[in-house]
Amino acid sequence: MHKAGLLDLCVRAWNSVRMASSGMTRRDPLANKVALVTASTDGIGFAIARRLAQDGAHVVVSSRKQQNVDQAVATLQGEGLSVTGTVCHVGKAEDRERLVATTLDINVKAPALMTKAVVPEMEKRGGGSLVIVASIAAFSPSPGFLPYNVSKTALLGLTKTLAIELAPRNIRVNCLAPGLIKTSFSRMLWMDKEKEERMKETLQIRRLGEPEDCAGIVSFLCSEDASYITGETVVVGGGTPSRL
Repeated sequence: MHKAGLLDLCVRAWNSVRMASSGMTRRDPLANKVALVTASTDGIGFAIARRLAQDGAHVVVSSRKQQNVDQAVATLQGEGLSVTGTVCHVGKAEDRERLVATTLDINVKAPALMTKAVVPEMEKRGGGSLVIVASIAAFSPSPGFLPYNVSKTALLGLTKTLAIELAPRNIRVNCLAPGLIKTSFSRMLWMDKEKEERMKETLQIRRLGEPEDCAGIVSFLCSEDASYITGETVVVGGGTPSRL
C-alpha cells in the first residue's frame, strides 16, 4: 500500500508539473496587458497577435494596407478575441517619421523609433516588455542577402542596448530569431516539395517551422513568467546552428 500510495503521489505530482509547463493550469497570463504587434496581418506576426490575444492581452494589429488590417481584425474578433487594428507603413514619412524605405531603415531604424514612441506609454502603465523580431540570419548569414543579414544582426545589438537603457523604467527587452518558418516571405525556399525536403535535411528537427512555433515564445517573453529575462535572444530554428 505504501509503495502504491507513493507511486500515485509521484504520478499526480508529475501531471501537475506537466500541466503547469504547458499552461493548462493557467488562464490569461497576459490579462490587463495591451500588445502592439507590427506587421501582424500575416505569417509570424499574425500568429503572434493571435496567441497574445488568446493569452488575455488586448492586441492592436497593424499593416501597410487597410484591407489587410480589416481582414485580420475581423478574423481574430470572430474568434472572440480582443483585437483592434491600425494602418502603419514604416516606409512612409507620415507614418514613421521620415523613414526612407531601405532594408536598414525598415529593419533597424523603425524598431528603434517605434520603441521611442511606445516607451512613454509603457512607463505610464508601470513598465512593459518589448520583443524585437530578428532572424537566424543574424547568426548564420545567407549568401546574397547582405543588407538583410546585417540589419538582423544589428537587432541583436539593439536588443542588448535597449535592455540596459530601459531596465530602470521596468521595461524588459528581448529578441526572437526565427529560422526557416513557412510564410509567404520564405516561400521561395520551400515552394516545391523537392526544395522543402532539401531544406529539412539542414535541420536537426526534420521539419520546417510554422508561425505558431514563434507565437508561444513571444507570449512567454511578455508574461510574468519571464520577469527575470531581459537582453536575450531566443532562436526558433529547428536546431540550426545559431551562435556567433
